[in-house]
Amino acid sequence: MNKNLRLLAVPTLALGMVAMAGAPAMADHANGSYTATFDQLNGTTGTATYTMDIDDTTATVNLQVSGLAETFMDAPYPHVQHIHGGALGECPTMADDENGDGILNTTDGAPAYGGILTTLTTSGETSAAEGLNLELAGQGGSYSIERTFKMNAETLDSIEAGTAVVVIHGLDPATATGTEEAFNAPSDLEPSLPLGATSPALCGVVTAAQMGEMPEGGADTGVAQSGSNNMGMLVLGGGLVLAAAAGGTYVVRRNAANRA
Repeated sequence: MNKNLRLLAVPTLALGMVAMAGAPAMADHANGSYTATFDQLNGTTGTATYTMDIDDTTATVNLQVSGLAETFMDAPYPHVQHIHGGALGECPTMADDENGDGILNTTDGAPAYGGILTTLTTSGETSAAEGLNLELAGQGGSYSIERTFKMNAETLDSIEAGTAVVVIHGLDPATATGTEEAFNAPSDLEPSLPLGATSPALCGVVTAAQMGEMPEGGADTGVAQSGSNNMGMLVLGGGLVLAAAAGGTYVVRRNAANRA
């Protein structure tokens, strides 16, 4: 597998406490239906909806995303998304931008939403270790992830405690806050990628669903997505220029009219 597509060897601290310690979850303690309402971060203009049913340790999730950065050179932009938890159970704000570069990165948001507990992959494993697996990311600007899987104890504990947060990553350089230089700085998660490509775009706190909020019927196991799954490169924004710099680091240049 191409090492640029499967980026698993990332620092634990940079992932915002990826390996969250916790006691084993008791069966059925988080049973119920849940939703998330998403905030837009870092100049994102996209939207998402999220619903989840939990029965014992089985989770059925339905994530619908639209309006995020879409394509570059006819390839889909890979957006990774996770359930974070173990912290305040909140979404961060630009006031949490620690270095003031205009981009709220993943580590900046960790005190609010915590570390990765579950990766909402399009198929296969859902552990925190898959957090930057671009092959299993959502592809393009609009996509759906609809699947059923066994949820780990730490995530169930966080859901019951009210501290679970869904975060969708990957900014559009055409709309992102901060300068071009800040967008292209090395990512806090994987230095070979631009900071903007791994920073949070949408954030939603997981809450218990009220009567009538959940759609009828559960999501099917598997995934439905728009666009091609051919991942020859990390794609960064429609109509923009992507150049590979020395050492394999990706760089994005905005159209002049969109420069910060």
